[in-house]
Amino acid sequence: MYFRSKLILAFLCVSISSITILSQDAPIFSGNDIFHPVYGKKGMVASQESLATLAGAKVLADGGNAIDAAVTVGFVLAVTLPRAGNIGGGGFMVVYDAKTQKAITIDYREKAPVKATADMFLDKKGNVDNEKARFSLLSSGVPGTVAGLALALQKYGTYSLEKALQPAIHYAEKGFKVSPGLADSLKALRGRFTKSPASAKIFFKGDKNYEPGDIIKQKDLATSLKEIAVQGVKAFYEGQIAKKIASEMHKNGGLITLEDLKLYRPSLRTPIHGKYRGYDIYSMPPPSSGGVHLVQMLNILEHYPLGNWGQNSAQTLHVMAEAMKLAYADRAKHLGDPDFVKVPIDGIISKSYAKHLLSKIKLGNTTPSEKIFADDPWKHESNDTTHFSVMDQYGNAVSNTYTLNFSYGSGITVPGTGILLNNEMDDFVAKPGVPNAFGLLGGKANAIEPQKRMLSSMTPTIVIKDDKPFLVTGSPGGSRIITTTLQIILNVIDHNLNIAEASSLPRIHHQWYPDEIRIEKGLSIDTIRLLRKKGHRVIQKSVMGSTQSIMRSSKFFFGASDPRRVDALTVGVK
Repeated sequence: MYFRSKLILAFLCVSISSITILSQDAPIFSGNDIFHPVYGKKGMVASQESLATLAGAKVLADGGNAIDAAVTVGFVLAVTLPRAGNIGGGGFMVVYDAKTQKAITIDYREKAPVKATADMFLDKKGNVDNEKARFSLLSSGVPGTVAGLALALQKYGTYSLEKALQPAIHYAEKGFKVSPGLADSLKALRGRFTKSPASAKIFFKGDKNYEPGDIIKQKDLATSLKEIAVQGVKAFYEGQIAKKIASEMHKNGGLITLEDLKLYRPSLRTPIHGKYRGYDIYSMPPPSSGGVHLVQMLNILEHYPLGNWGQNSAQTLHVMAEAMKLAYADRAKHLGDPDFVKVPIDGIISKSYAKHLLSKIKLGNTTPSEKIFADDPWKHESNDTTHFSVMDQYGNAVSNTYTLNFSYGSGITVPGTGILLNNEMDDFVAKPGVPNAFGLLGGKANAIEPQKRMLSSMTPTIVIKDDKPFLVTGSPGGSRIITTTLQIILNVIDHNLNIAEASSLPRIHHQWYPDEIRIEKGLSIDTIRLLRKKGHRVIQKSVMGSTQSIMRSSKFFFGASDPRRVDALTVGVK
């Protein structure tokens, strides 16, 4: 009922006759379903913010394809979900192209500026200065979102960039109602914004906070979006926007120059491909670690009867946690930007390497993290070598995850542009052995180098069944992204849950260090006791992820936005 009532409200407010949840030909759900997904017949959009979802759904209703809708959603989120949606950050997109029946990935991750150095975040004593790494102009990588979304539209869409930008321009210029979630997030970060007068001017009404129902307008951002609509990508990377970014950097100690912006290019990369119980998994390759370790964990878990053991049973969670530890240990050593370091991708995702790692998992007890080290996937190499999801009636699918890193990134807005800057440079290893803000360890493969892309955990994923898109999913959440995406796939394939159920049940996470299973509330006390009996340290913390997922059957699309976020919305096109 959560999804249904939320969608009806949105439908009534915007009066889009082709977007609905209730009709006479609605599918009949099983009497065993705990949660019910949204459904549609001609497409589906799921995102973390309702206005963006509705804008994307209207594109599908008007005949546009999944890529048109995805790019529209991406730009609207830059206005309506400023804590994560962006044009000052970067991300990754997985596209399934119905014409070629192939999956393609677009890497529009940020890059380190030309003047970046390996020790740029170390103080005189050789310690990491987290203020510089996370909340200064030095923390910003060269943004990739505008170039990435424009490339996706150019290669696979039917809309012009100008047309795709119109909803975002409308909400930036005319304003939109502040939701409770947006109001709360702004209040929580007021201290950070006060260090950036341009940010404070946008996100606060003088000394007062925005309250739910207030109208927030972003005139400077509207101007920037209009320039991109008229001049294209060059407006951001060579035009007035670029000049304003470079000027702000030069005046206040940042590194990004006009040269950095002009040099930036997104990359088309070969997807990570794996097979799990007869399904084809397509996900993001390095510099994202997501696809590599998602497939690695699936390869390990394929050897266990998870469906028979039960969803979130102690034995299922035990082997999941052990597989997670092994994957994150490999991540710390081997993963980085493939344009700079050689990553043993084929070794890590090989079935033979998974069989080798199985010997390290004991069903009766846990292996302490201090006894787990990155293994040697090289010998398993062969010579051959804020998330949103969209599916359309033509057979195309898009899975996209992009970010500013922290909530609202560095908190710094470039004056005169309305553009919040990312703080993705913290995703590099500032000093070997020192964890980043998400507690992740890393090594030389992810050290800072000029023009290098920092390692990511973003895991936009498309699952194919019978040569057609079956499941599109992904999530925000820092280091928890990979394991959150893993659990959506396991819940659907192994535990036969509908996508609303798969999105709603409690999650766990283990990332090697710290040596603990992080859990959400809702797990059985008996399950927790059995995990501890096996030697696990079990810690309940805040919720993980915000999955936006879509499944397709022969007749319908089924979608679900994660109930963990209040402003998320999934819309089906009838």
